[in-house]
Amino acid sequence: MFTSTGSSGLYKAPLSKSLLLVPSALSLLLTLLLPHCQRFFVYDLQAVKDDFQIWRLICGRIICLDLKDTFCSSLLIYNFRIFERRYGSRKFASFLLGSWVLSALVEFILVEAVRYSFGIAAARNLPSGFLAPVFALFVPFYCSIPRVQVAQILGPLSITNKTLIYILGLQLFTSGSYIWIVAISGLVSGICYNSNVLRVHQVLCIPSWMAKFFSWTLEPIFASSEPATEARIGMGATVDIQRQQRMELLDRQLMLSQFAQARRQRQQQGGMINWNRLFPPLRQRRNINYQDGRRSEQQASPPLEVSEEQVARLMEMGFSRGDALEALRASNNDLNVATNFLLQH
Repeated sequence: MFTSTGSSGLYKAPLSKSLLLVPSALSLLLTLLLPHCQRFFVYDLQAVKDDFQIWRLICGRIICLDLKDTFCSSLLIYNFRIFERRYGSRKFASFLLGSWVLSALVEFILVEAVRYSFGIAAARNLPSGFLAPVFALFVPFYCSIPRVQVAQILGPLSITNKTLIYILGLQLFTSGSYIWIVAISGLVSGICYNSNVLRVHQVLCIPSWMAKFFSWTLEPIFASSEPATEARIGMGATVDIQRQQRMELLDRQLMLSQFAQARRQRQQQGGMINWNRLFPPLRQRRNINYQDGRRSEQQASPPLEVSEEQVARLMEMGFSRGDALEALRASNNDLNVATNFLLQH
């Protein structure tokens, strides 16, 4: 209900899957079996500055030593996997690399500013782990994912599809004394990379040869198969309800497959999708009357009115106006469903 990233698991998101499995497994291993090795993964900027232990900038910023941070960051990475599907693994990895490098510089500046301004030595107390890029991902999440209201509580307060993600971010933000330094550095680096300040896209990016190498070696290991689209039907459902649910499921599968095929053709040939051919008027459903055995047909409903605000939100994500209009009509004006249609294929 609260997520805006679809429900296809880690399909088409091998990098997100690797970031979920590898750091989490190493964090558990260090906590439970190898606690004496945790000192090698402490994020100590004072040691980097005084003893030139540059390796701590790498080891201390990859693996979380606090299991609470591991859990929250893993949930956030799972929800942010939609950006890997949208941009591709190479661009997603470039964003993570750029924000990871930029945040290290910002963290050093903030630590020195706190020390000179307030006399507080925070260099030895920064949390370890891949946290700054996770906070950086809140920037494209805020800018490009539309906000859809789910429920309204206490008058003006409302719950949206993005509420749970922000709550997780707040939980991670309050998990330590000086994690706010990491959070601010991540947000600043995310803004810089998202805005292409000083052309960081060209400087901090994954080379094509490296992307091909990892695609050939690691992607088969972390790739996920396409999820099954068949939904479970309740045991207590009647035959009519089961039939209706199956019909709706088949309709959605047909729409998704046609949309994927048309989008592939458009990528090869260019131009707009022929939405009138892709989404014909909804087929007339037949309701079976078991009492008299007669069948009646429903009349086709007139075209739905589409909100210009919803169209504008989809266009802000990079989709054309025509695609946004017809996706909203095909999804019965449901912005969340229309977004999933456009993003997942």
